[in-house]
Amino acid sequence: MRRYELMLVLRPDVADDKSQALIDRTTRGIATAGGQIIKVAPWGRRRLAYPIDRHREGSYHIILFEAPGEAIVELEHTLLITEEVLRHLVTRVERPVKAARGDGTEPDEEEDEGDRREFIDESESEAAPAAID
Repeated sequence: MRRYELMLVLRPDVADDKSQALIDRTTRGIATAGGQIIKVAPWGRRRLAYPIDRHREGSYHIILFEAPGEAIVELEHTLLITEEVLRHLVTRVERPVKAARGDGTEPDEEEDEGDRREFIDESESEAAPAAID
C-alpha cells in the first residue's frame, strides 16, 4: 500500500458537527476500501487565495493514510459529489530512502521502529495552501 495525503477544503458555513461527520465518513470509506488512517489534522478556517462559489474562506483538514490505488478513485468520486467540499487534493507521499550511516553500515531495524512517529504541520505538508492570512 502507498501513503497518501488528502487535503479537504470545506465550506465555511458548515457546522462543526457536520464537518466532523464528513471527516468520519471519509475515514470510514478509506478503511473499508482496505486503507489505514495514520493521522487526521484539522487546520481550521483559512482565507482562500481566490473565491470559490462566492466563499472567501474555507475550513482545511488534512488526512494522512495508506491505501491501495483503487481506493483513491472511489474516494475522489465521493468527494466530488459531496456538497460541503469546496476543493480536495490527494497526493502520494514519497517516503525518503533511509541513508546509510557515516561509518558505512546500514541502520538497525530497532532504530527504525522508533522513527515511525507521524507529525503534520503546515510546513511539511505537500498540499499547503498558497494564501495564509
